[in-house]
Amino acid sequence: QVQLVESGGGLVQAGGSLRLSCATSGRTFNIAAMAWFRQAPGKEREFVGGIMLSIGNTDYADSVKGRFTISRENAKNTVYLQMNSLKPEDTAVYYCAATAIPLRIFTTPRSYAYWGQGTQVTVTS
Repeated sequence: QVQLVESGGGLVQAGGSLRLSCATSGRTFNIAAMAWFRQAPGKEREFVGGIMLSIGNTDYADSVKGRFTISRENAKNTVYLQMNSLKPEDTAVYYCAATAIPLRIFTTPRSYAYWGQGTQVTVTS
């Protein structure tokens, strides 16, 4: 099993920044890719961005390109989501997810077997 624990959420004004962390433990050698999703009240869970752990390539949703950056620190088994120029529409619960499927960065939640508990991000105008 793989355990994921997010941290770093909070309240920030529009235009501000936050950095989320996702620490992994357990059978981490199985993990091929990790991703961040978010879910706002009344909306479906949506892909934010992902990273292939072996080669570090990333992919982002159009809504966050140029503002959000995903990075990894393999020695700490941790993935980060740096969020800049935050907007009120970025308000959501942010989830970290992991998959053992090695082919590519998947953008659908069902492709990820492991999930964190989520961390709230609130952006005020």
